[in-house]
Amino acid sequence: MRRDEIADLAAFVVVAEERSFTRAAARLGMAQSALSQIVRRIETRLGLRLLSRTTRSVAPTDAGERLLATLGPMLHDLDAAIADLGELRDRPSGRIRITTVEHAAKTVLLPAMKRLLPDHPDIAVEITIDYGLADVVADRFDAGVRLGGEIARDMIAVRISPDIPMAIVGSPDYFGVHPAPIQPEQLTEHRAVNLRLPTSGALNAWRLMRGGRETRVRVDGPLVLNTIDLILDAALDGHGLAYLPLDQVQSHLEAGRLVRVLGRSTPDLPGYHLYYPHRRHASSAFTLLVETLRWRGASP
Repeated sequence: MRRDEIADLAAFVVVAEERSFTRAAARLGMAQSALSQIVRRIETRLGLRLLSRTTRSVAPTDAGERLLATLGPMLHDLDAAIADLGELRDRPSGRIRITTVEHAAKTVLLPAMKRLLPDHPDIAVEITIDYGLADVVADRFDAGVRLGGEIARDMIAVRISPDIPMAIVGSPDYFGVHPAPIQPEQLTEHRAVNLRLPTSGALNAWRLMRGGRETRVRVDGPLVLNTIDLILDAALDGHGLAYLPLDQVQSHLEAGRLVRVLGRSTPDLPGYHLYYPHRRHASSAFTLLVETLRWRGASP
């Protein structure tokens, strides 16, 4: 059956239910003459008279009653199904895929999930750890999380964290063999545990302040790893210096398992941002996620 035939039958049901072309036309938002033509077209196609018409009333014939009894419930079920979809639109639901770096997942995303997911059981969030600069469109992610300044200009970016204090740390055993650096220039005399960035293939550069200006420094070392947890473990084992978020090493500093150096020369990193392409009609679930993550602290 063609779609226009289905539309014609739906119009017939309204006329039969209202028992009036005038009321049915008003309900459908169409001209009464057009509605009359639709009913005549159905009757011609079926070879049956479906409505008895007088100057004062319209009533279904036996054939019309039988057709109404079949089509009426079907169309009302269809209306109910569409209404249910409207409820889903108002009740956030669906799966959201996010690419992020490990630290942002641990310190920003997972704490936000504790606020978001318990009250919205129809939302599912998939978080993928990747230190590369993912193309969220090509890789079919809904959004990504990266540091401010690392996001393509054609993306919408929403700040979701404060700036991130960083620390250069080493174990007491390491500093027992390698005297602690006092100036950034002395880092060349040290060994580092490094993170390799998959997009560029280069080692992650450490940001340092020299002469009032920020510079990027790379320190050679015996180990290259790809997670913060492994780099931290390697630093605790005395393999070399590590450049890590301060909140990930604070407990080890307080316990004396690590020692921080060059604190005054280590600037904060710009905060994390959620980035995504322009969405003309974003789902209510995605909109809720953005508002849950949005950083509402003081501007940097």
